[in-house]
Amino acid sequence: MKIACLGWGSLIWNPEELILASEWQADGPLLPIEFSRVGDGGELATAICLNVPPCQVLWAPLVFQQLDEAVAALRRREKIPFDRKDGVGVFTINSLTVGVLGKWAADRQLDAVIWTALPPRFEGVEGLIPSLDDVLSYLISLDGPTLEHAKFYMENVPEQIETPYRKEIRKLGWD
Repeated sequence: MKIACLGWGSLIWNPEELILASEWQADGPLLPIEFSRVGDGGELATAICLNVPPCQVLWAPLVFQQLDEAVAALRRREKIPFDRKDGVGVFTINSLTVGVLGKWAADRQLDAVIWTALPPRFEGVEGLIPSLDDVLSYLISLDGPTLEHAKFYMENVPEQIETPYRKEIRKLGWD
């Protein structure tokens, strides 16, 4: 089974136990990604956010031959509890596969695609999408190690993950 993982954030520079079969490729599908999830380390992380324009994400084939092994590795890497039902997206290819992701995966002869599917999170509320003003106020409020970690995250997200919020965050002197 040929399995790939999609990425748009820290998986790119720090995959940990998510073992890649090759380098990240820049020609992933177009997905609606935004800096909309306050991460456990205080960074403003990227997440799928359905109310934003799409950008081209990255992808990498994985060494795993079994889908459950690949999903488990992504869960461990992202520290998503195994009893949490969401958190990892899975798409399997079949003969009737249609749509943007299906066509993209079929063109690359993939059998399955996985990705981190944690929702936006703001003020500790899962699913809460912060406004641009919320994001800017949050980032301006950071200091010390949290500020440094948040800047490190923003600087390391690939340039092709160009989002409306990122354009405004750059005006703060970030990135």
